[in-house]
Amino acid sequence: MGADPASPVSASSSTPEDDVAATTVDVNHPRPQLRREEWEDLSGPWGFAFDDGLQGIPGRWHEREDVFDRVIQVPFPFESPASGVHDTGFHPVVWYRREFTATARPEQRLLLHFGAVDYRAHVWVNGASVAYHEGGNTPFAADITSVLDDSGTQVVVVRAEDSPSDLRQPRGKQDWQPEPHAIWYDRTSGIWQPVWLEHVPEARVRSLRWSTDADGRGVDLVVKVRKDAKNDLRLRVVLTQRGRVLGDDTYAVTDGELQRRITFAEHDMSLGHSDLLWSPEHPNLIDAVITLLDGEEVLDRVYSYTAVRSVSASRDRLLLNGRPYFLRLVLAQGFWPQSHLAAPDADALRREVQMIKDLGFNGVRLHQKVEDPRFLAWCDRLGLVVWAEMPAAYQFSTTTIERLTREWLEVLERDLSHPCIIAWVPVNESWGVPALERSRPQEDLVRALYHLTKAMDPDRLVIGNDGWEQPVTDVVTVHDYASRGSVLRDRYGDWARLEHTLERIQPGYRVLLLGGAARDDRPVLISEFGGITLDADNNGGWRGYGEVRSADGLLEGYRDLVTALLDSAAVVGFCWTQLTDTQQERNGLLTAERTPKVPVGAIRAITQRVAAAVPGDAIDEFAYGDYAPGSPQDLDGPSSTGSG
Repeated sequence: MGADPASPVSASSSTPEDDVAATTVDVNHPRPQLRREEWEDLSGPWGFAFDDGLQGIPGRWHEREDVFDRVIQVPFPFESPASGVHDTGFHPVVWYRREFTATARPEQRLLLHFGAVDYRAHVWVNGASVAYHEGGNTPFAADITSVLDDSGTQVVVVRAEDSPSDLRQPRGKQDWQPEPHAIWYDRTSGIWQPVWLEHVPEARVRSLRWSTDADGRGVDLVVKVRKDAKNDLRLRVVLTQRGRVLGDDTYAVTDGELQRRITFAEHDMSLGHSDLLWSPEHPNLIDAVITLLDGEEVLDRVYSYTAVRSVSASRDRLLLNGRPYFLRLVLAQGFWPQSHLAAPDADALRREVQMIKDLGFNGVRLHQKVEDPRFLAWCDRLGLVVWAEMPAAYQFSTTTIERLTREWLEVLERDLSHPCIIAWVPVNESWGVPALERSRPQEDLVRALYHLTKAMDPDRLVIGNDGWEQPVTDVVTVHDYASRGSVLRDRYGDWARLEHTLERIQPGYRVLLLGGAARDDRPVLISEFGGITLDADNNGGWRGYGEVRSADGLLEGYRDLVTALLDSAAVVGFCWTQLTDTQQERNGLLTAERTPKVPVGAIRAITQRVAAAVPGDAIDEFAYGDYAPGSPQDLDGPSSTGSG
């Protein structure tokens, strides 16, 4: 639900107390880092129609009601049961229609927002074309003020095109075959993230971008402003933490973009765990209120948040806030049986983050999915680092290059203000660049995406191609599905064995570092391993990377493999495959319905053992937060499913 429409933000004067009082982070807002108090959710029933015969455009369906012969629940993809349609067949073009009530307001504009529509979207309001967008994972908006009907009843129509068999389209794990096979699953087509309305002033804040500098004790802010011919605008920025004002500054707005650094010099962060710094153990957020002023008149006010933290790779170590940090990641695909890539409800995103923390992990690798911003907001708030990855295409071509690059830039623009994200992965396992080891154009694409990402966001880690065949990277990442801990010890148990593995052994039968790419002092992370399938009934199907017949067998397999890496002083972390079962992939620690297969506390005790690579964990009282080994907190009761 949005805010009460009867109480919009109005032009008024403001006081410091006003700006501090309303800074609660709203993680259920579809855009948590740039929210206004008033918005309207358009989720719910919409008219729906398949257009298998491509009759919609010539038949002018954007002006008709009679062709919408079905009802769909937005924002669930039509392939999912939650949509009410539940048709997993090939339907490349679908249409949506909804009526809503809205009227024009003096000196305001009405924006229609889409969180994500897979893959191409054409939008009409009252028969007028208002937006076209290509890219299935990123948001877009349309200013619909000029096409509003005076009656107050408005009609929005969306045509979504998503070709199931187009392998040049960034699609992630969505299958291009009629039925899910191997590690690919049912598709998510059309609208799959929130649709919402927002009244905004004509002169307004258009976008915010936060970056942080832990060593410099501050944050950098970039604000884009629509001035609307006003020449005396000022921008007031109030930053607070737990009610304490950290900064209250006002800047002149001389053009459409303002860049400022805000420092907090009074904070001592020499110990690495200052109350100002963000980490999974101490997710200290800084609330922000941004107010656009014309003299003393408030034109616009938006709410946001940021945090102070740093991440880097140096001398064989990964550093968080300047201190060695061992990553305990779990791979998550964000797929639900009832709703596919769309979350079944807003709170499911919180439950997912909480469950990952309950299992003892300090981070998550978002695999082949650009996750809902609300999930990232929960990672920010509850404390979980994120390894963010671009969904892959599977055929190399100039069209692939254009699509991948354009959408990746939009992903970075949307998400680079989230403090939880510490690493970007534009390519995974050479998907989309299958001849990477032999093809200079494909290698050039990986290198270009790496450097483009560093240019957009120089303060995070970038892995050009996660898993193997790495021409350029900040962290050497290895995917190794050895089924026994003894094999992992032989490969990564100490520095000598690690170097031998990088030089001579090929996990997955792939070269790890391409010619010209040396490890030097880059840290090494085992970014996929495990993948044990619990198949108690011997049902067959896709068996993953090893199988066991009992929950005890799964727990012992987890202990064997994880302990082997925790005992190595030569690796800086791991990512276990995977969090949940996903259709025929049954190698999750949880079922697809998010029920733990083994006791959560037992997994947590293994996951949080002290790592040989960062022995300081043993004496750092801040290392485990509320989940220290031996903690009296019982997480194996009802809340262990993540529903608490």
